[in-house]
Amino acid sequence: MTHPTTAVLSVRDLTVNFGGLVAVNRMSFDAERGRITSVIGPNGAGKSSLFNLISGAIRPTGGHVLLEGADVTGRPPHRMLAAGLARSFQITNLFFELTVLENLRLAAQIAEPPLASVLPLGRSRHALERADALLDRFALSPKAFELAGNLSHGEQRRLEIAVALACEPRVLLLDEPTQGMSHGDTADTADMIKRLAGEITVLLIEHDIGLVMTLSDHVVVMHQGRKLAEGAPAVVRAEPAVQAAYFGHA
Repeated sequence: MTHPTTAVLSVRDLTVNFGGLVAVNRMSFDAERGRITSVIGPNGAGKSSLFNLISGAIRPTGGHVLLEGADVTGRPPHRMLAAGLARSFQITNLFFELTVLENLRLAAQIAEPPLASVLPLGRSRHALERADALLDRFALSPKAFELAGNLSHGEQRRLEIAVALACEPRVLLLDEPTQGMSHGDTADTADMIKRLAGEITVLLIEHDIGLVMTLSDHVVVMHQGRKLAEGAPAVVRAEPAVQAAYFGHA
């Protein structure tokens, strides 16, 4: 089933129940092409569950996920990746026993056609070129031959975003990419995410409200599994219901 839409990613009445708990309740919003859309809300609001639904990690109870107008609801993560949607995780998700370069080569090669993806690591020219370009872009070239497990926390988070980009997605989901970072690493990561806008569509979960308001083109606020508000950052921050639910005052 396809639907005409100007958005790259559309969520329509997306819902999931865990027993008697409705974790995500009829969520609907659009992520526009080449823009940064942020999802915010108090702890337990349902943000990570929403990302799991969109990325195919869990199947929805109801509703739809549309990518470029095509209904991709419930597709498993590897099929979502093939369709052009990649994701980073709140907890770093890398092959710590492989080098930085090997992590990037493997990610780039997996995204290739089936025959190329089973070649020995390093045999794909495209994967090598893509990995080298990402090493340079994310300032990881000096660390190329170090094990990913030996990197600093900030470097690991940068590498994880680079790995997600290795498959050349059209939509990138970032789940709290600055969690646990120093102030300097947070600023560097924010600059990097800002530079991604225009090249790809970014959907972001982030706890740092100052960062969200600086980075975002559009903000969606969740509260108790539902959409509480959405709009431009300044408009959302001035909304009384958002101030009461998120900032603790009206």
